[in-house]
Amino acid sequence: MSAETDKQTEVLASGRGRVMCMDSAYDVDESNRDRDVCVNSSYCGVLPARFIAEHRPRAAIGMDCGIGPEGSAIAGLWYLEALGIPAAVADVMTAHLGDGVHLYEHGVVSFVNQLALDCGVTAGMSVRDAAAALLDNDPVAAAASEITNRTVMETAPDGRCVVAADSIAFGTSEDTDRNVLVTAGHTGRSAVPYLRRCRPFGFICSDGGRGMDDSGMAGLTVVEAEGLAGATVDARRARMGSGLSHYHDGIISAANALAASAGVEVGMPCPQAASLLLNRAPN
Repeated sequence: MSAETDKQTEVLASGRGRVMCMDSAYDVDESNRDRDVCVNSSYCGVLPARFIAEHRPRAAIGMDCGIGPEGSAIAGLWYLEALGIPAAVADVMTAHLGDGVHLYEHGVVSFVNQLALDCGVTAGMSVRDAAAALLDNDPVAAAASEITNRTVMETAPDGRCVVAADSIAFGTSEDTDRNVLVTAGHTGRSAVPYLRRCRPFGFICSDGGRGMDDSGMAGLTVVEAEGLAGATVDARRARMGSGLSHYHDGIISAANALAASAGVEVGMPCPQAASLLLNRAPN
């Protein structure tokens, strides 16, 4: 450690700024503005995020405090994201609450916002490495429509793929009659134009919590008449807006007749269902 104040401890410095450890989010101050990564051993709810944002540090790392109902202990990640501040949290079981230096030395990242992800921070990374990445890198300057998070999850022998993406709006012509899309929006009527536009070989989206009169998955039957095989996953099990969560965490909640004929069943894990859709016989 190269410097210490009453409330902040410097653990790393460069020409871009410093990594400063502190025991509380309320210890972030004007000395951190626009340059420092603040490793604070508080939860990352909206309230502490407001205090952090008031001083606009380069980035922040806090604690997940068990996530909490409605994600309340980490909701500040996205509050900070909306204000352009990269942020991450560590698993509360990997470091001491109320001890910023211990968090820096022992913490393991559990959740990140998109801006931190753009800086190279991922879940499972040590807080020490995450703080260095946040100090060394700036988020990618990209429009929201450019951050699709398209990821190939499975590839068939003929080169067709299961692709996870954050929205069906991110389907492209390369998916037409070829790829299975696992995306993270609802499957109501507003999803239908996007499904018609890209016409994937198969799709799995969210049921959006089903909604009144099952409106969150009404698109399944609409596009079935046009030859598209599709299913939904339970919105209570997978994070809407994250295609990777839908793939890894999703559990099938409904399937249209074309998907059912390929073997997709309610209660099936999403990876199994996506593989069945990818390897089904063409209509």
